[in-house]
Amino acid sequence: MFTNNKDWRLERSANSLPESFSSIAIPKNVKGWRKLLAFAGPGLMVAVGYMDPGNWATDIAGGSSFGYTLLSVILISNLFAILLQHLCVKLGIATGRDLAQACKDSYSKSVSIFLWIICEIAIAACDLAEVIGSAIAINLLFGIPLTVGIIITILDVLVLLMLQNKGFRYLEAFVGSLIFIIFCCFAYELMISKPEINAVLKGLLPEKEIITNGDMLYIAIGILGATVMPHNLYLHSSIVQTRDFERTNEGKKQAIKFATIDSTVSLFLAFFINAAILILAASAFHFNGHQEVADIHDAYKLLEPVLGIKVASTFFAIALLASGQNSTLTGTLAGQIVMEGFLNIRLKPWLRRLITRLIAVVPALIVSILYGEKGASNLLIFSQVILSLQLSFAVVPLLQITGNKTKMKQFVNSIFINTVSWIIAIIIIVLNGVMLWKML
Repeated sequence: MFTNNKDWRLERSANSLPESFSSIAIPKNVKGWRKLLAFAGPGLMVAVGYMDPGNWATDIAGGSSFGYTLLSVILISNLFAILLQHLCVKLGIATGRDLAQACKDSYSKSVSIFLWIICEIAIAACDLAEVIGSAIAINLLFGIPLTVGIIITILDVLVLLMLQNKGFRYLEAFVGSLIFIIFCCFAYELMISKPEINAVLKGLLPEKEIITNGDMLYIAIGILGATVMPHNLYLHSSIVQTRDFERTNEGKKQAIKFATIDSTVSLFLAFFINAAILILAASAFHFNGHQEVADIHDAYKLLEPVLGIKVASTFFAIALLASGQNSTLTGTLAGQIVMEGFLNIRLKPWLRRLITRLIAVVPALIVSILYGEKGASNLLIFSQVILSLQLSFAVVPLLQITGNKTKMKQFVNSIFINTVSWIIAIIIIVLNGVMLWKML
C-alpha cells in the first residue's frame, strides 16, 4: 500500500504546474522583509479557502444559534491548519513534488485512484459552496434570481484564464485585493455591531457542550471542514514551487522558513475574518432574539434593521461576492494540480474549469429550483460537512509522506511535529466518526 523505501527522485515526472514552476524570481542579495515579500503570495491563495462562502454558512449558523461558544472551534481549526499547511510547504519545497504526485509515487495504483476520486469529490463539494455563495451574493446585490445567478457563475472561468495568461503574480495580486475588500467590510461590520469583548474572549475557550450537543457538534464539524480544506493541502504543496529559490539544502531551508511565515500570517488573517463572521452573527442575532437565523439570506435581511446602519447589508453582500470569486480561482488550480498529479492528465484550464463548475452547478440548480433559498443554504452547510469527512484522506497521506525519512531526507518531520500532527489527525477522524454516528 505505502511504499516506504521508494525514492521517487529516481522516477521524476513533470514539475507541478509546469507553466508556473519557478516563474517568480527570488532576489539573492536581499534579506529580511524584502526576501519575505518575494515569497509572499501562496499563503494568501491558500487562506482564501479558509474564508469561502462555506465558512460563512457555518459561522453564521454557529453564531446565531450558539453565540460565541463555537469561536474556540474556529481558533482550534485555524491552529490545525497552520501546522498542516506548514507540512505542505515542506513537502513541496523539500521534494519538488506536490501532494498528489507524492501520493501517486507512494501508494499502489488502486489506492492512488481512490484518493484521487475522494479529492475530486472534495473539490466538487467546495465548488458547490462557491457556486451557491456567489449566486446568493449576486441575488442580494442585484436582485437576480438564484437560479440565474448560479448559471452566471459559470462565466468566472474567463476571469481565471485572463489572470493565468498574465502570470502567477497577477493571480496572487487579484486574490490579495479581494481579501483586502473582505477584511475591510468585516472590520467595519464589527465596529458597528459592538460585540462584548469579555464574552468574545470567553468564547475562545472550548466547552464540553460542543461535543455533547448534537446540533452544536454538527455545526462545529462543518466549521472544521470549512476551515481545514482537503484541496488546500494539494494546492499549497504545488504553488510554493512557483518561486525560483535555490534548489540546494540551504536554499530549501530558507524557502521553507519564509513560505511558512507567509502562510501563518495569511491564516491568522483568515481567522480574523471567520471569527468576525461568527461574532457578527452572535452579537447581531443571537443576543437580539434572532437565534433562528441560520443562513446568509436571513443574515443579509436582518443586518440593516438590527444594527440600524443602512450600508451594513450591502457591505456584507460585497464581501460575500469577493469571497466566492476568490475561492473559485484557487479551487480551479487545486483541481488542475490533483488531476495532473494523480493521473498525469493535462487538460486545458478552461476545460478543467468548465467540468468542475458544471459538476457543482447541476446539484445547486436542482436544489434551488425545488427548494429555493432555504434548500440552497442547507446544501451549503452540508457541502462543508462532506469536506470534513474527506479531510482524513488528505491529512493521513500528508503525515505519512512528510514523516518518511527516505522521501524527505533532512527535512523529515521531527518527533514532536510528527506526534502533534498525528494527534490532530486522530482528533479529526474521531470527530467525524462521532458526527456520522449521531447522524445515522
